[in-house]
Amino acid sequence: MEITKKCLGIVLAGGAGERLWPLTQDRAKPAVPFGGLYRIIDFTLSNCLNSNLRRVIVLTQYKAQSLIRHIRSGWSIFSAACGEFIEVIPAQQRVGFDWYLGTADAVFQNLYYINNVDPEFIILLSGDHVYKMDYEKMLRYHLDNGADATIGTIEFPVAEAHRFGIIQVNEQMKIIGFQEKPKDPTPLPYDKEKVFASMGVYIFNTKTLREVLLQDNSDKESRHDFGQNIIPKLISSANVYAYNFIDENKKKAQYWRDIGTLESYWESNMDLVYVEPVFNLYDGEWPIRTFQMSAPPAKFVFGQQGKRIGIAVDSIVSNGCIVSGGIAKNSVLSPWVRINSYSLVEQSILMDNVEIGRYCRIRRAIIDKNARIPPNTEIGYDLEEDRKKFFTSETGLVVVKAYDFKE
Repeated sequence: MEITKKCLGIVLAGGAGERLWPLTQDRAKPAVPFGGLYRIIDFTLSNCLNSNLRRVIVLTQYKAQSLIRHIRSGWSIFSAACGEFIEVIPAQQRVGFDWYLGTADAVFQNLYYINNVDPEFIILLSGDHVYKMDYEKMLRYHLDNGADATIGTIEFPVAEAHRFGIIQVNEQMKIIGFQEKPKDPTPLPYDKEKVFASMGVYIFNTKTLREVLLQDNSDKESRHDFGQNIIPKLISSANVYAYNFIDENKKKAQYWRDIGTLESYWESNMDLVYVEPVFNLYDGEWPIRTFQMSAPPAKFVFGQQGKRIGIAVDSIVSNGCIVSGGIAKNSVLSPWVRINSYSLVEQSILMDNVEIGRYCRIRRAIIDKNARIPPNTEIGYDLEEDRKKFFTSETGLVVVKAYDFKE
């Protein structure tokens, strides 16, 4: 029997994503479009599929409708007759009158469902990270060590430790310490410039997880968070091991991105458009699945006819796009985007059904779905003016919503 058949995958997808505002104004963070065709959650779910993990639940809470619709449309691929499923479970107030009070409480409130499935192991995942990982390899490591819990880790520079949970291990990779977003982290014993950061990937023996969640629920001082409460408790009472990330991206540098801010979102999308992309979407051995609407092929209109030329260079161009006499450089064009004549779009992300009018200049912008940019508009060239009209980050990324141009 495949060991993944003994597992239940739980994807935490209820986060509000305040730092991704205004992209999360109308959707949960895992549902934010990414890389032209995808949603952020597609990368975690594709990892599950490629790891032979075929019993998965997705826990939602915040503005989940578009996420639910996406999973229903693109991920109804498993056979219920064979005991396989990807199932969305919205917050239900099953054990009281509170919505989810933290990541641990989200799982605690669904113990009823977990008990019905009765898995031997729980693989707990985040729905807002971009990476490629074989969870089956991690599960075998968990079994080989006789662990009660195993935490996926990745090496990061000390300077970035304040963003993550930081783990200390002994020579056998057993975890002996945990610091949640420390200002003064403990570095690796063999490299003082790096730390072990938690990836937000956990494997638990179900019995162990059930017991610690029940204890945490009775603790009135707890914030009911895996990083702050559950992991520190387990380290002192159970066998908890670290699993050093094995990247399936097949690049020299390991790739794992927490899409937590507008800057990390923009940078991760730009990673896709290099001549040699840092994150490879084109590996047939590790496909990234998503829902793809029926749309015609992309079209480029007008060639070398004076100044009117329709081209895209170092860019991702999705189905249904028409580049009609305009130019896209180092950009991500989602389905049904249209760039009209004499316009230039650079280092930008254009989501579904965006239209750029004639004679526009767009630079370092994120343009949300259905926006219509009027002719002669400039975005990204005068940030003082942009801040009067649009949401503009401290680093100068401009986010344009569809309503920004409605009278």
